[in-house]
Amino acid sequence: MLKCENLKKKYLMTTAVSDLNLEIHGGRIYALLGPNGSGKSTLMKMIVGITKPSSGTITLEGEPISYKTKADIAYMPTEAYFFSYMTCIDIGKYYEDFFEDFDYDKYMKLLAEMDLNPAQKAREMSSGMMAKLKIAVNLSRSAKVILLDEPLNGIDIIAREKIINTIIANVSDDSAVVISSHLVDELEKIVDYAIFIKNGTCVLADDAEMIREKYGKSIVDMYKEIYA
Repeated sequence: MLKCENLKKKYLMTTAVSDLNLEIHGGRIYALLGPNGSGKSTLMKMIVGITKPSSGTITLEGEPISYKTKADIAYMPTEAYFFSYMTCIDIGKYYEDFFEDFDYDKYMKLLAEMDLNPAQKAREMSSGMMAKLKIAVNLSRSAKVILLDEPLNGIDIIAREKIINTIIANVSDDSAVVISSHLVDELEKIVDYAIFIKNGTCVLADDAEMIREKYGKSIVDMYKEIYA
């Protein structure tokens, strides 16, 4: 579905992504793993079209990434990006205007599941509440690719399981979900495929169960071996 070939992104003297090759297929949940500065967020921004690669290509079902593919990719960045004066209802209406695949009724249902008040304004929300809101907004789209950059940031340990279950329950069989996180132990329970990024390149990408069988290690132990 989504293909990255010989991808590179350089900022002046810093190379954020280097010679990265990767394929993402529908019907899977992917863990995009690596410490801060490994290139995970830069990769996601290139896939969604916010940042242009220095070289290499990204295609979605054979179509080069452009304004056309934005309709098929949902992206949740780490930053809070809503206007502070907007309520949850306003944000839902805003998304409904911009994205044809946005399901407003599903969004309201997800707000209730996340214990969010539809009338509350963005500026009144804690970091944890904002993280839940961003998840609700993006899961309310029927996108082919859903990119979630550190979706568990700011979420307390009690709420994480509920968030993870919500993600699983609201992903279609045709969609590919890519979750970037350093909370590897939380992701290991749910992901089908693990992608390890180091120094801007993909050092290992394989089915999670195959990694366990081939290397005799859990995803958590593999993470420790690669990045220790």
